[in-house]
Amino acid sequence: MEQQIRTCTITELIRPLNDVEEKHAPEQVYIVGKLPIPLTSPRAAIIGSRKASQQGLEVASATADFLAQNNVIIVSGLAEGIDTAAHTSAIGAKGQTVAVLGTPLNKVYPKSNDKLQESIMKEHLVISQFPNGYPVLPGNFVLRNKTMALISDVSIIVEAGSTSGTIHQGWEAIRLGRPLFIWHQLIHDTSLTWPKKMVEYGAMEFSNPKEILESLPPHQIMLKVLQ
Repeated sequence: MEQQIRTCTITELIRPLNDVEEKHAPEQVYIVGKLPIPLTSPRAAIIGSRKASQQGLEVASATADFLAQNNVIIVSGLAEGIDTAAHTSAIGAKGQTVAVLGTPLNKVYPKSNDKLQESIMKEHLVISQFPNGYPVLPGNFVLRNKTMALISDVSIIVEAGSTSGTIHQGWEAIRLGRPLFIWHQLIHDTSLTWPKKMVEYGAMEFSNPKEILESLPPHQIMLKVLQ
């Protein structure tokens, strides 16, 4: 059965925005799903490579599982690799997940995630800033990552190469003043320069998802903010 598409603003979706946050926020987003709006639980974006290593997939899954079991909504981009692992693990932990698309809601990318997208639309929440009929362009995914940083209380980079779109979200989280966590092995990878540069601007190293949980607002605080 086709799901009903609704529209809302970012303020309606999460909370009031400050001037910096509002400057580049999309005017509205299109949503499908059953999660109540506004989203009242803390939100963590878990992101990374499409062609992820086995270790990266395991880290993404374990991080999503732990946070989902602690009432954190897992946000990701429904791409192959790290994103798919994060969504799937959150669902497996009987938690909540939000998929932020780089396509309109009536498109699926990659095609292999059609069943996962359908499941999230039915039981969780799928968001797009692109109306049905909008062309699928490479730049859409950069905008998607920036929106994902905006709607998440923290962003978590598990694995990413030097040309990964994930890096756009990392810098956007820093620009917004939101906590950014990077898996410790990335920071110590001598072939990559961007993790150390992000650390210089405030990104934090993590080796245990408990470190991330300590930076998230408790559920009770989220409820008060949105009242």
